[in-house]
Amino acid sequence: MEYRRIDKQEVLRYLGYQGQEVDADLDSLIDSCIAECERTAIPRTCYQLFDIEPTEGGIAVCGTSLVLRGKSIYEHLKDARRCALLAATLGAPYDSTIRVQQNQSMTKALILDACGTDYIEKVCDTVESEIKQRAAQEGLFTNFRFSPGYGDLPLEQQPQVTALLDTSRKIGLTCTPSLIMLPRKSVTAIIGFVSDPPPGKRKPACADCQFAPNCTLRKEGKFCGR
Repeated sequence: MEYRRIDKQEVLRYLGYQGQEVDADLDSLIDSCIAECERTAIPRTCYQLFDIEPTEGGIAVCGTSLVLRGKSIYEHLKDARRCALLAATLGAPYDSTIRVQQNQSMTKALILDACGTDYIEKVCDTVESEIKQRAAQEGLFTNFRFSPGYGDLPLEQQPQVTALLDTSRKIGLTCTPSLIMLPRKSVTAIIGFVSDPPPGKRKPACADCQFAPNCTLRKEGKFCGR
């Protein structure tokens, strides 16, 4: 599977740059980190399609014991009768690359982290495109990716999603008791299959995120959404 290249402007955005001039040394270091990320990361993905139905308190994933809880996921999937659960990771070697640099150059470690953040989004975009094609084959459309932790969909449901997708065996992705995904540069998400194209396909904003009250980006007047 081919993935889009890491976007340097997105890396700068994750680093907190807002149009400031970047000196030649930093520009060269970012280029080097982008190349290292694309060379070291081992993207792996998996997804599975499920029928779903509304239930008291959320959305039931048919044929499983999983009930996605909360008003936010209900709104996301209320017009869908089918959904895709997906997971993606950049792999353990990239985690190791960042950890090594944390002991050698924190600047480079931060840049590598930002590169990984953009790259995992690119990986998810590619999987989402494949899911869109699956939906189109059924005469359906898709809405945006919605992850545990958005809105009031509990982050505590992350282990249920990874277990249902068998991510440990399929792509080497696990979820710790403290709800941290390993490898760290990993994502799970839910995409609904709907009958009509969603108007504007709004992506989640700060108001949807459980981490907003303690978000360091928000404290600096920045945000991670596009």
